[in-house]
Amino acid sequence: MIIVAGQLLVDPAQREHYLAGCTEIVRQARGASGCLDFAISPDLTDPGRINVFERWETREAVEAFRGSGPAEEQSTAMISASVAEYDAEQARSLT
Repeated sequence: MIIVAGQLLVDPAQREHYLAGCTEIVRQARGASGCLDFAISPDLTDPGRINVFERWETREAVEAFRGSGPAEEQSTAMISASVAEYDAEQARSLT
């Protein structure tokens, strides 16, 4: 399993607009082959932070979906980004 996780920083005044522009991306990802979970959400305490969390069956599934990356409007709205990809070989249920 591949996990993609991190944060994006945007102007707090633009965060809701940025997130609204991600709605279709989330729908597409969740319908993509190999996607186990995909979420882009506002941080509860930092008004400019957006949290990213994705789970994929394989790296190939991630790459097939990823394509060319964020749209130009989204890229220019980001002040900074810190997102990484992790190989997860084992999982332990906590529920």
